[in-house]
Amino acid sequence: MLMAGVQPTVVTFNTMLDCYCKEGQPEEAYKILAEMESSSEKASSYSYNPLIHALFSKGFVEQALWFENDMVRRGVVLSVVTYNTMIHWLCKIGHVDHARQKFDEMERKQLVRDVLSYNSLMYGYCRTGKVKEALLLFEDLRNARIVPTAITFNILIDGHCRLGAIEMAQKLKEDMVKFGCKPDIYTYTILVNGSCKIGNLPMAKEYFDEMLHKGLQPDSFAYSTRIAGELELGTIAQAFQLREEMIERDVSPDLITYNILIDGICKKGNLDEAYQLWQKMISDGFSPDCITCTCIIHALCDKGRLEHAKKVFDRMWSYSVIPSVVTYTILIHAYARKGNIESAYKLFFEMLEKDVQPNEITYNALINGLCRTGNIILAYKHFYEMQEKGLFPNKYTYTLLISANCTLGRWNEAFRLYGEMLQKGVDPDSCTHSILFKQMDDDSRNLSISYLENYVLVG
Repeated sequence: MLMAGVQPTVVTFNTMLDCYCKEGQPEEAYKILAEMESSSEKASSYSYNPLIHALFSKGFVEQALWFENDMVRRGVVLSVVTYNTMIHWLCKIGHVDHARQKFDEMERKQLVRDVLSYNSLMYGYCRTGKVKEALLLFEDLRNARIVPTAITFNILIDGHCRLGAIEMAQKLKEDMVKFGCKPDIYTYTILVNGSCKIGNLPMAKEYFDEMLHKGLQPDSFAYSTRIAGELELGTIAQAFQLREEMIERDVSPDLITYNILIDGICKKGNLDEAYQLWQKMISDGFSPDCITCTCIIHALCDKGRLEHAKKVFDRMWSYSVIPSVVTYTILIHAYARKGNIESAYKLFFEMLEKDVQPNEITYNALINGLCRTGNIILAYKHFYEMQEKGLFPNKYTYTLLISANCTLGRWNEAFRLYGEMLQKGVDPDSCTHSILFKQMDDDSRNLSISYLENYVLVG
């Protein structure tokens, strides 16, 4: 256009910005914005909003917030949509306090917060377990005479279900109807999931049947939720019956359904059945993902079939599947427990090379293997290394080192570690105490624990 001597209008620029952002090309969108700023057309919040959204969606949080500041520097007024976009994504990544600041900022700037503003922040609170704050926000929403939607109630119901407060979740479902909102498939799926989590399968079935009675068609996620509940309680036959039911209702099992079934079967030790399901999954056009492979690897390791587990691990690359920290940790633990430190270390260094960061459990698995094979100096090396990386040793880490020192007769060091545990607020358990005081009877052990803890904490 520019080469033909035609000057793009603000609508043209904004349309191009929106298109690039929707295509997942924020870099190209930024070029258009820069071109716009060098022209006679002025950018508005309509220009910036798609770019901020695209950057957040790609995980570029700092860059997204930089453009917010750029808007302020250039005198571009932030709109309700701008703030809603930031609140939504900040809550999604767990930055709820920052999201609250933006929410409050809207009021100071006399911007009218809408139901999306409230829903996003309530979602953030519920996902971080702050259900009381979410309910207070709901009251604010009502006082502002904003009509709640089904999404509003689903967020609150989900928040309570996550905490096991199923009765309150049920009450919110009833309130939902009073407000003229019909419970939808998501409402019932949340309640089914919440019931399964607290082990109340009859209640889960009741919600599921009510959903069918209301004429709602459960999707694969709704069925998968129920299947997961049945498997959790060990009713494998019922889980497979649900799978057949979903096929009869023309609801195709997806990768999540297969992963749930494979995981449940593996936990019961039925590896042959898990492999059959694996083959069925592939024949249905699904490629195994990291979760599928990790379930099988874990089950094989539990059965002591470490060679087979390693073969599955090696095959992951042929599926273009990158092992996760969980996958690596399971194998490292299995090798370390067998005393095969060389193989455990090989995997440990491989995960570092692949930029898969070890966690506390990974380090505990390695420390356990090193202590078992008498490599206590290396165990201490990793004990300090994990702290340098910002990982905190837990009761298992300390108990492993205490046990190793007791075995070597290094009682002073064992008691020093015990004292360090207490000072750092790490609570020892019965296993820690049994290792330290295994030669004593119960009464003597309790007296020793009491004396030692008072000595450490007081002086």
